[in-house]
Amino acid sequence: MTQMLRFALGLTALLVWLTGAAVAQEPVLPDFDQWETVASSAEEAIDAPDTTETMLEVQRARLVDYRAEFDAARNLNAARISALREQLAALGTPPEGEGAEPESPEVAANREELNRQLNTLLTPVQRAEAAYLRADALIGQIDVALRERQTEQLMEVVPTPLNPVHWRTAIDDLATAAGEIAAEAPDDADTARRSLRSSLPAVLALTILGLVLIFRGHHWSTAIVGRLQQFGARGFGIWRFVVSLLRIILPTVGLVLLAMAVLATDWLGPRGSTLVQLIPVIGGAMLGVRWVAERVFSRDEDEALILLPAAERKAVRFYVSIITVTVIIGAIITAIFDGQQPAETTEAVLRLPVMLLSAFALFRIGKILRGYSDPLAEDVSAAEEPRTSTLNRVVRGLGLGAMIVAVVAPLLLISGYYNAAVSLLPPYVTTLVLLGLVMTLQRFLADVYGAMTGQGVQARDALMPVFFGLILLLLSLPVMALAWGARVTDLTELWALFSRGFAFGETRIRPTDFLSFAVIFVIGYAVTRLIQGALRSNVLPKTRMDIGGQNAIVSGIGYVGIFLAALLAITGAGIDLSALAYVAGALSVGIGFGLQNVVSNFVSGIILLIERPISEGDWIEVGGQMGYVRDISVRSTRIETFDRTDVIVPNADLISGTVTNYTRGNTVGRLIVPVGVAYGTDTKRIEGILQEIAEAQPIVLTNPPPAVLFLNFGADALEFEVRCYLRDVNWMMKVKNDINHAIAARFKEEGIEIPFAQRDLWLRNPETLKAEAAPKIEDDAKPEPQA
Repeated sequence: MTQMLRFALGLTALLVWLTGAAVAQEPVLPDFDQWETVASSAEEAIDAPDTTETMLEVQRARLVDYRAEFDAARNLNAARISALREQLAALGTPPEGEGAEPESPEVAANREELNRQLNTLLTPVQRAEAAYLRADALIGQIDVALRERQTEQLMEVVPTPLNPVHWRTAIDDLATAAGEIAAEAPDDADTARRSLRSSLPAVLALTILGLVLIFRGHHWSTAIVGRLQQFGARGFGIWRFVVSLLRIILPTVGLVLLAMAVLATDWLGPRGSTLVQLIPVIGGAMLGVRWVAERVFSRDEDEALILLPAAERKAVRFYVSIITVTVIIGAIITAIFDGQQPAETTEAVLRLPVMLLSAFALFRIGKILRGYSDPLAEDVSAAEEPRTSTLNRVVRGLGLGAMIVAVVAPLLLISGYYNAAVSLLPPYVTTLVLLGLVMTLQRFLADVYGAMTGQGVQARDALMPVFFGLILLLLSLPVMALAWGARVTDLTELWALFSRGFAFGETRIRPTDFLSFAVIFVIGYAVTRLIQGALRSNVLPKTRMDIGGQNAIVSGIGYVGIFLAALLAITGAGIDLSALAYVAGALSVGIGFGLQNVVSNFVSGIILLIERPISEGDWIEVGGQMGYVRDISVRSTRIETFDRTDVIVPNADLISGTVTNYTRGNTVGRLIVPVGVAYGTDTKRIEGILQEIAEAQPIVLTNPPPAVLFLNFGADALEFEVRCYLRDVNWMMKVKNDINHAIAARFKEEGIEIPFAQRDLWLRNPETLKAEAAPKIEDDAKPEPQA
């Protein structure tokens, strides 16, 4: 059995186990007598030094089945036991000590009967608990024994394959194995020829069709992609991905048809038929590897997931092809010796040139990846520090690992550590392929998400594709573990441990509890959002409630709905809230000290939503900031100032500070426009002109009417004020601007002077300035000296 087949069988067994584990079974009482026999047999197998791995695996499988039965039996009659304990608790503590008043005979008899029933129900549960612990311990011992044997095999040393003495032996073993396969052919040549003659049409048809699919499948898929691009198919990236799968499917089907044609000749024996049946499997796997390389290092820069230069992407694809060929050769060599007993150095000798070629290709790939530089990381200005993206670090790390593995694996093989070398290089190649497959599927899901949301190619940079990638990476971890030599039983054991959950106080939380919590909370959250949307769009607009009140109701329902959804999710998941009492107490202390400002703002936000001293759209002034309220959240309020900047104000400042609301209740507000005129102007005339200008403004209210006040005899002018009420105070600056323009134009027509500040300058000692200036004038009058 080849390593690839073992890997595939292990993966299949894991999937089957997971499928069977998902089926719930009713707890039944196990057969404890039979269990004692099975447990004793397992203990003897563990202690015996000549027990094979297959025997240990069989014993382990039986123990796992019994452990599952015991685990289910631990919850046998759980509801009845809980009810009996509640009834006993309701009866209270029995009286103890001298002088205590004895309880009534009816209560004592009831207590005795309840205890009898409880002990009867607990007896099988306690036996199941003890048997479960014993089975779990035996399984652990078998796992330790298997891992020790696996380690011993890994460190097993064979003679170096570089010794020419072993080359002849390896060639002889290969020739012997091939001769045995050929010898399995039918001895009767006449019968074989007649069989071939009868099946010749089918053989020819299968052969021709298989060759056509192998050699033309790639061309057909490329032509389909070009046709879709020519006609501008919607969701081209999705269709391109789907059509590219034909590059795997069509040639693989061709290999299957060729294998069927060869098997139809009846010229091969059992081992030869097995070898032919293996070729389509290996070929399909290698075509898949090639497909992943073409997706990750695509010829098209827009589709390449790792954007290397075109020449380097082409080189990586070439080296991947070399690795696929070497893997095929190695798998065939292993398959030829399947069931045989060749010399211990035969496979090492035959695999040495194959591994050297594969290591060379892997080293070249690692060197190219080591020099990878993310274009997004380089797209920074000169003033910024260079940054390294996560993809950049991962690709470079994988490249370094490939170079190390490409050097270490051949050295191990040359040193005689054949099993260690085979357990290092192929698993690393498999890991690279799986990571490339994760990147490819992530890009495909991102394109699907972009098509569904209408974001198109921009969806590749959204957050959801990152979430898709994490899920795909988690799903690939078990496959990677199988590739690196992990047994299916190791993975099932980890899953069983994970399924049992972890204890939190007296409550055991399982993954199903998390799933129940998530489902219930998501449903509650969706219902809350649905109710909010219906209120916001259909119900509240038909009422006379202002927009601020509507937003307050919608926000309040949102908070209440989320709280109820979380409460129902916790209850539905079976999480005991009493177990969180100590945590809640510790959090209350933290809230009292470190989170008091956050809690203060939160409470203030609730008060704002209930009392609504301010609403969205109000024009307010708080803390020297003036603007419109755009959003009131639970922690803060966002104000948009007149210069279009956002100011985030903590809700506590709005509750405890002084807030001026210019539009609370209504938008009526008063405007004051100061005006100054020169001394000597007729004040009654000025009053009448200003009154006419104010009344001419359409937004000024006539009730109460505008007023003109003669306020002061100022230092430079006679001071007046125009006071008027506006229908909408939000237009204050516009109306003030119009009134000022109207005043300037009217005063110019009437010849009224608008004075400006004037000052007279008096010099107390002007003669001092004249005395200082005289010597300077005399010096300027002297003739200049002649040269």
